[in-house]
Amino acid sequence: MKIGKEWRIHRDAFDLFLRRSERPSTLVGQLRSFLEVPDNVIGVAQDLDLLHRLDSAFLQVGEARGGLLIKFYDEEGESPDGLRADLERDGLEAERLEEEGCLRFLAEGNPPPGRVDVLRRIVGEEEENGGRTVWASFNWVKDVDFEEALCQQRELAQLIEGNRLVVKTAALEEVVDDWPIAEQRQGYSTHSGTIWISESGLSISRVTPLPPE
Repeated sequence: MKIGKEWRIHRDAFDLFLRRSERPSTLVGQLRSFLEVPDNVIGVAQDLDLLHRLDSAFLQVGEARGGLLIKFYDEEGESPDGLRADLERDGLEAERLEEEGCLRFLAEGNPPPGRVDVLRRIVGEEEENGGRTVWASFNWVKDVDFEEALCQQRELAQLIEGNRLVVKTAALEEVVDDWPIAEQRQGYSTHSGTIWISESGLSISRVTPLPPE
């Protein structure tokens, strides 16, 4: 906006411009310049180690932006102690963040019940108590029913819109490969961005609206 001879730029727009202009050399730096608030991204990882690295990097970005970090896990195959160790190994100070009330581990069953309701409650609590952005991480590390997963992701997309909420849902490559190509495209379309991480590199992309005819 121009006022007289001066240009005024909104601080949030300027910060976003600077983030996108960075040339980060780390995974955390790449995600810092990619993720927005609110946001809803899906990640696909070649193996479990890379999935854990993506988890840690995502949560480190949330920590740097002063967010409340929520790590959902499947209590049948994972434990807070194991996840905490993985996150610490990959650079997130999980134990300290837990003690400070900035990180929570939340168990979910299989299939996950009430995921959207839990996040809606947490977002509401944060709005009443200071307004931190909620950064939530979900993983699919074993076979997932596609229709059920798609329904959950659509509900999450509706919740994210208009709220201070950033959600990353990541899956192992072998899980996604079992879905037909048409269903994969349908699943990706419910997210605003996609992250592919493998030993050969990182690919990130953002969905943009079609230009008018």
